[in-house]
Amino acid sequence: MTMETLQNFIGGRWEEPAGEDVVAVVNPATEEAVAHFRAGNADDVDRAVTAAVATQPAWAAFTVAERVNSIHAWADEIVVHAAELAELECREMGKPIALGQSFIEGAAAGLKAAADQALTYPFGETVTGPAGERTDIVRHPLGATAVITPWNFPVVMVLGALGPLLAAGNTVVVKPSERSPISTVRLVELAASTGLPAGVLNLVLGDGRTGAALTEHEDVQLVHFTGSVGAGRAVGTATGHRLRRCVLELGGKDPVLIDAGVDPVATAQAVAFGAFVNTGQICTSMERIYVHERIADEFVEALVAAAQTFTLGDGTDPGTVLGPLVDARQRETVRRHVEDAVHKGATVRTGGAAPERPGYFYPATVLTDVDDTMLVMTEETFGPIAPVVVVSSFEEGLACAADSRYGLAATVYTDDPDHIAVAAHLPVGVVWVNQWQGGGPERLYEPARDSGMGATGARAAYDAATRPAAVHIAATAPTAGR
Repeated sequence: MTMETLQNFIGGRWEEPAGEDVVAVVNPATEEAVAHFRAGNADDVDRAVTAAVATQPAWAAFTVAERVNSIHAWADEIVVHAAELAELECREMGKPIALGQSFIEGAAAGLKAAADQALTYPFGETVTGPAGERTDIVRHPLGATAVITPWNFPVVMVLGALGPLLAAGNTVVVKPSERSPISTVRLVELAASTGLPAGVLNLVLGDGRTGAALTEHEDVQLVHFTGSVGAGRAVGTATGHRLRRCVLELGGKDPVLIDAGVDPVATAQAVAFGAFVNTGQICTSMERIYVHERIADEFVEALVAAAQTFTLGDGTDPGTVLGPLVDARQRETVRRHVEDAVHKGATVRTGGAAPERPGYFYPATVLTDVDDTMLVMTEETFGPIAPVVVVSSFEEGLACAADSRYGLAATVYTDDPDHIAVAAHLPVGVVWVNQWQGGGPERLYEPARDSGMGATGARAAYDAATRPAAVHIAATAPTAGR
């Protein structure tokens, strides 16, 4: 296979990054390098931001409908190339192609829906006072913005952030993770091919140093960052120092709470999907499982059986359900968490050891007899691990679910309306009841605790992407004196 050389996309042109360090992108199923690039430096970032700043007034001068139509054209092209993009994601981070394609197609539809919300968003509102005075409230685009995305959903995370930013009239510089930039490069290429004006969407490749230069750039008005808690704190510090905005979606240690009255087998199958899909590399993966003692035995037995259906393999194989972890570093984190749990008394019910084969594989693993002294219950594992805690009541499970420094999402399986009502008060951004994931285009939320800050979704995303200004107009103009 020919080694691919990746480039930046700045002001409508592809160009070689100016940095000296060369970064290799490795296929995690084969451990072979499939692409490389020179990491962008502060000069690359400055050129990209300068291009975004220069283009932004013209882009903002488009009508809202014109901007939305441009975004729709891009989304349609993404659907046409969804299988290709999924194959690129498979090469760079291991996601099975069929799974990746379904996520990408959903993200393209989500991009359209988010852009469409601009058509009804109140960019201009008028308030009338008691004496006839008027206040016009006008929401202006911020200007040049930055989107820094993680490696686990290269295409989906870019599309999830860009709709409101672009539709509101902002321009964007995207910095994908250095671990999975190939699909993002192609995504930007598709945007250019559909006629999105040069400079509206720019791409800079690089590592954390490149991201820091982008975050700290004086002309970047908002940073939309998805990634680790540590990196998110650095982004928040940099933007706060510059008095600029940031939206942070960070780590999660999401609980799932299983009540006594649900079907243990059907629920176990749903939990297996929530814990193991994308090899557990999702911010909202089910990482802490609390099950009522009355159905615990049957639930665990069914969860183990479901885990054993997640067959390991290269994501290019249609029979693969569980691809590799993204790299050796991530697999080491998973291994360390499992070994720590076993050392402290946990029982491995299935899985629990990496196979002897090339690639960064780790099997779907179910642990029981776990407690909160173990890393697997307190730190984000980001792997295909399902630790199960048996609780004596829904109330006990609810208290355990709430006891975390994270607060991204939670899932609750129950047939009790009263339990649904109290679960709504969990300190998280999203609570799913009887279905993991889901929610329409009008959904908005804000992560709690260490999982981030800044509301996203629906109107909140447009509020973040715009700056309100008030124009006060008196009822009558002053008249000239005699």
